[in-house]
Amino acid sequence: MSVNTSETLAFDSIEELKSKLAKINDQEKKARLTRFIVSALSNIPWIGGFIGAGSAFHAEREQGRINDLQRLWMEEHQRKIEELAHVIFRILDKIESAGADAQERIASDEYQSLVRKGFKEWNDAETIEKKECIRRLLTNASTSTMSTDDMVRLFIDWIKTYHETHFMVIREVYKHQSITRRQIWGNISSIVPAEDSIEADLYKLLIRDLSTGGIIRQVKKRTYLEGEKPATKPPKNGKYKSAFDDAEQYELTELGRCFVHYTMEEVEQIG
Repeated sequence: MSVNTSETLAFDSIEELKSKLAKINDQEKKARLTRFIVSALSNIPWIGGFIGAGSAFHAEREQGRINDLQRLWMEEHQRKIEELAHVIFRILDKIESAGADAQERIASDEYQSLVRKGFKEWNDAETIEKKECIRRLLTNASTSTMSTDDMVRLFIDWIKTYHETHFMVIREVYKHQSITRRQIWGNISSIVPAEDSIEADLYKLLIRDLSTGGIIRQVKKRTYLEGEKPATKPPKNGKYKSAFDDAEQYELTELGRCFVHYTMEEVEQIG
């Protein structure tokens, strides 16, 4: 089948990457940025196929042999590479404006390793939220010494492992220190389910995951003043704790606090 000129697919993002690098006169800077881009693309398996398919696509289009499946495949991957190029530009622009230390940092083998791991998970991420967490993490990891590279790798793994519902709980604990389970739930839902419901079991699982994972913890018990008491009494021996308990309070661990700063905030300089 023939392809109308209006259906012709553009490859502006790849050309934009090349054009941006070609305009840089500082060879050291060009080498630094090129290395970053190569590292970002190296662990994304479909990149090579897309570039190769682009040449074949144009050749076959001229011969009128493009079918609907080929066109749809190219359109989908064109969208993905535009999104990828946009993220790369955002990170590089932030790094380039951060000063000499950040620019030296992105040239290091250690940071390049983080870039390869980060963009692999970025490509596999199923939601925009997770992709944005990785973008912020790689940006902040280039300009901050608050966390070690091993911790940054751990944070990438957390982004991969945890679900968006985990992140909802993390944000509530971050915004409201010393918050109870019931208060967290009340901030993310207007309905309190029954204790024997699927929702209650899932919520307990979320809290348990984040507690055992070292992101949140219970606030240490304090001595109540005379006449003061917790919102609800702790369960007696032999009785299970409510999924929506309103007595025990939670806070972020120091590691959890660092994770939030790196992945959920646009931080100019941490630490």
